[in-house]
Amino acid sequence: MSLKDSKMEKKLDTPLTSRLLVICVDRDNDVGDKAGVLTPVVGRDSCIGAAQKLALQDPEDADANSIFFAIKTYEDLVSKGYQAEVIVVAGVGDRGVQADEKIIREVKSVLSSFSANGAVIVSDGEDDESVIPIIQNVVPIVSVQRCVMKVSRSVEYSYAVFGKYLKMIAYDSKYSKFFLGVPGILLLIGGIGTISGYTQEIFAVLVSILGGAFLIRAFDVDRAWANWSKPTPAGLIRMFTMVTGVIIGLASILSGFSAIHTNILDPQVIGTGVPNILSDRVTFGQFIAGAIPFLWIGMGAIFGGILLSNWLKGSLRQITDVLRMIVLVSLYPTVYQFTNLLINDESSFTLIPPFLAGLAITLISATFLFRKYRKKKGGEVLSE
Repeated sequence: MSLKDSKMEKKLDTPLTSRLLVICVDRDNDVGDKAGVLTPVVGRDSCIGAAQKLALQDPEDADANSIFFAIKTYEDLVSKGYQAEVIVVAGVGDRGVQADEKIIREVKSVLSSFSANGAVIVSDGEDDESVIPIIQNVVPIVSVQRCVMKVSRSVEYSYAVFGKYLKMIAYDSKYSKFFLGVPGILLLIGGIGTISGYTQEIFAVLVSILGGAFLIRAFDVDRAWANWSKPTPAGLIRMFTMVTGVIIGLASILSGFSAIHTNILDPQVIGTGVPNILSDRVTFGQFIAGAIPFLWIGMGAIFGGILLSNWLKGSLRQITDVLRMIVLVSLYPTVYQFTNLLINDESSFTLIPPFLAGLAITLISATFLFRKYRKKKGGEVLSE
């Protein structure tokens, strides 16, 4: 074998990454909420202590096993000659954007003291692995290890697991509200309808309730409302401005009808056909002209409440909230001119000046806001 081939073989055998960071991800922060451990947890001994605390608090939690799996992975890497470190990072209980932001901050803080050129991700499921693309923006990921629990497949164990889930459905309010509450309401209404003889009407009500329950659960309406109505200053402001904005928005419909010169509620007018009246260009323009002031005020109240709420929380989203308000104001002249075009039969070219002015204001404001943000935050890019 030539000297050149020997060097090539030695180069191929040399690992591409000599400093590896083993990252155990706990996106829902069980290690913090259950065991009271502050993250990031750095080092083998500290990780063992965190895993032991979590296992003592909740022996059935898979995150404790994931931490031990990460420690074993770390020891294997060290035995193979790698310079490695093991850490545990955690998000927040509600997961979502805040959890991902917290995880990436913790990874960056560890990398500032341990300069790794590769990472090994250890998780116990797909939820924790959803942060992989985010971590990969900070440090290259060379491997992903999933910790899968070995469980008994006996019939007794299956019955035990099934009984455990039945107990959760019966006694855990998080699940019983949907799995027991909704069927209970349907059965109660169905029984009352059968006794009273209103079978068809009750059936329609049952279908509506069931459909509404499915929609609420499918789109997380209950969780969204719970977050919006939390008894905090930010939550109360959001709830107040949302309700106020919706009421003002509904009032815009009445304002639009009152702006129409023809009394559209007159029985004689209704007899001629409301769709024909609304299809008239002038009438439609009068309706829009009367509605948009209240509609814009309602939307402004909602957007302003979101802005004030994020400002109180110190959230970075206040930048986009300010821009949203600017866009709303910039659009008003264009929409108003559109109503003049419908009512007064003006030229369509009259829409161009307010459109260009609004576009210029939006672009200038966006440039100024994001430059100011980057200057304060060291060049980071704001993302939703």
